[in-house]
Amino acid sequence: MIILDDVCFAYDDRPILSHLTETIEPGQAVLLTGPNGSGKSTLLRLLNGLIFPQLGTYTFDGTVITTAKMRDHRYSKWFHQRIGYIWQHPDSQLFCSSVREELAFGPVQMGLPSEDVKKRVDDALELLGLTKLADRAPYSLSGGEKKRTAMASILTMNPQIWTMDEPESYLDADGLTWLEDFLPSLKAAGKTLIVATHHAGIIQKIIDKEIFMKS
Repeated sequence: MIILDDVCFAYDDRPILSHLTETIEPGQAVLLTGPNGSGKSTLLRLLNGLIFPQLGTYTFDGTVITTAKMRDHRYSKWFHQRIGYIWQHPDSQLFCSSVREELAFGPVQMGLPSEDVKKRVDDALELLGLTKLADRAPYSLSGGEKKRTAMASILTMNPQIWTMDEPESYLDADGLTWLEDFLPSLKAAGKTLIVATHHAGIIQKIIDKEIFMKS
């Protein structure tokens, strides 16, 4: 369970998150909406332990998430196995020398046996139509291919919670059709989805809750 209690966050004294109180239950599909600059990306970064409330608290499965808590390597590793983050711009997420290595990085860090890593990678490559690109460097891919690689790199880690910042960006028509099928399949598998998007149609059919972010 995710609990945000009176959370505030500002950049250079400019309030972005202002007294935000929300509860997200396991298995819910949550839509984040609001104009540009309203704090959707900031909230996703906070949920992933990249920034922290300046006032209020963020509680994840009974633990208050703080700078000190995320410095605990053991806890941080567990936390990042539970929650995955699809960045709006895939170049912010990709850093390995090949697509295959990108997809294997997370499972290897989790300490999975090599045969399990290979199976997860091969399955994700096939599911996202990346098999022919497995040995390509991510920087050489198109925007849509990069976005699918970023999604596949989270899929191989199989987190319980998926946080997504405009997952539709860079995808072509075929990619959007695939995404509209993929998100319900995640929910059907019991995953929690927290999606920031200007195109609510990609998740509209499965939304349990909408959080409107005011500018």
